Amino acid sequence: MLSYFILMISGLDEAGRGPVIGPLVIAGVTFENDSDLVKINVRDSKKCSPKQREYLANRIKELAENYEIMIIHASDIDDMRKVMTLNEVEVNAFSKIIIKLKPDRCYVDSADVNEKRFGIDILSRLNFKPEIISKHKADELFPIVGAASILAKTVRDEKVRMIEKELVKKLNLPLGSGYPSDKITQNFLRAWLKKFGVLPPYTRHSWKTTQKLLNEIKNSKLEDF
Repeated sequence: MLSYFILMISGLDEAGRGPVIGPLVIAGVTFENDSDLVKINVRDSKKCSPKQREYLANRIKELAENYEIMIIHASDIDDMRKVMTLNEVEVNAFSKIIIKLKPDRCYVDSADVNEKRFGIDILSRLNFKPEIISKHKADELFPIVGAASILAKTVRDEKVRMIEKELVKKLNLPLGSGYPSDKITQNFLRAWLKKFGVLPPYTRHSWKTTQKLLNEIKNSKLEDF
């Protein structure tokens, strides 16, 4: 009697590593193979429009054998960064998702400049030993990582929209993307600080951008005094 071994593969990616506002979202998906993902033209989330991402996210959830999404809020990121680097935060999150998905092979988008080290660091935290393939720009190279990037990005975007809806009630200004380089986000943070004297909720206090803005406000108050 013939027996068949089905190789389960997973892909993992994140959204929201760099922003100063909002959560970091890690997503993982599991498939038997990536043929279904190729058929629906899954690719890196950054190359999709918001509507395309929403559609693909729903299809990915329908087709996947399994998927997991982890949301790490700004305050939790600040707490973790007191004892670990951002890369270590991601390694920790990736490993937790992989343990839940239990794949035979796992493709991950490396956050470390040394992609091999990133994979080894993840593997060292697992209680089983899947094959880990860690690559830069894995979301462009492997459809299964592209699928994970789409799930992560859609969840992150939804959370940012909810944050903006809440905060705009108190400060009638657009929030922007939440990235430090976004002038709209910078303007929002400055205006909030000027009005309330503290950073808005959902802001990452450990980011250089926020520290710089806090120093600006502190110095301006000293000059006024």
